Amino acid sequence: MAYIELNQVSKRFGKVTAVDRLDLQIAKGECVAMLGPSGCGKTTTLRMVAGFDDLDEGEIRVGERLLSSKREKYYLPPEQRNFGMVFQAFAVWPHLSVFENVAFPLRVRKLPKAEIMARTEEALKHTNLLSAAASSPDDLSGGGKQRVALARALAIRPDVMLLDEPLSSLDPHLREEMRFEIKDLQRRFGFSILYVTHDQSEAMALSDRILIMRAGVVQQIGTPLQVYGAPANRFVFEFIGLSCFLQANLNASGMQLDGAAYAWPVGVAAPQELVSAGVGLLAARPTEIDFVADGGVRGEVLRKAYLGETIDYLVRVGASELRVQKTRRAIGPAVGESCGLNFLRPHWYPV
Repeated sequence: MAYIELNQVSKRFGKVTAVDRLDLQIAKGECVAMLGPSGCGKTTTLRMVAGFDDLDEGEIRVGERLLSSKREKYYLPPEQRNFGMVFQAFAVWPHLSVFENVAFPLRVRKLPKAEIMARTEEALKHTNLLSAAASSPDDLSGGGKQRVALARALAIRPDVMLLDEPLSSLDPHLREEMRFEIKDLQRRFGFSILYVTHDQSEAMALSDRILIMRAGVVQQIGTPLQVYGAPANRFVFEFIGLSCFLQANLNASGMQLDGAAYAWPVGVAAPQELVSAGVGLLAARPTEIDFVADGGVRGEVLRKAYLGETIDYLVRVGASELRVQKTRRAIGPAVGESCGLNFLRPHWYPV
């Protein structure tokens, strides 16, 4: 059952439509990550849910509460929505102790002193900050400062947590550590999360579902496995993970890759509409291409780079170049060698 509902939500800035008739339902306790290129409408959507921006069309509900509705001319201010928000910038006050940073929103709400103390200590405990309660945030690492921001959002016991690129300013090790801490906090407290990020690995690790946006329009909503393994269109395939594309001339008996002087019988048939058109794009993940001794698509290895557990190959095929990634234990061709390629899970798109 939907807990957060965005119905036909739109936002315009002058002649630019930043968000175009967005429909989204988020269940209680669910984490939905929003992915897309810069300017696609992710943060604008988050700001409308938070109440920082009003919408131009549609309505937003959480539970039984109406938050924003253009039709009913209703708008609930941000401070009355009971949402926790964590920004990309840590937004901590260096002149206040860690304890006072976390207690601040509770003091603004004029809660009883005993309740402020109890809620603040609970939030500090669950973010591993109790030992630093009397310290200045300036004495903490970047990860520590982001924990302060999380603890401050948790202290109000939010119905929904809104996270806008909260880990992007941290180093890779801390980012990985914090993403799992956020997931643990969600399981413990049961709040819903709307998470804006550019980091695909973050979205994959944290979210129950991922929403992909482009120019204000939703391209696909699905589980991480669905958007990676069954992309709705070429944009999603190209945006999520690494991708390779080869243009092919198609007919009933096989295909000929653009620039290649030979034909290749199609092992996995292209869609009939592309065969009828006579041309299509063969798309594949670098990790879903195998080197084969005999047969396959012929290519030449241009580059071979060691990336820890992975070896990254750049292979010329006809007039195109594509990447192939195999584990470092797999025996592959050397630079300059000819090779055969087998596409394990090819996708097809119109040119």
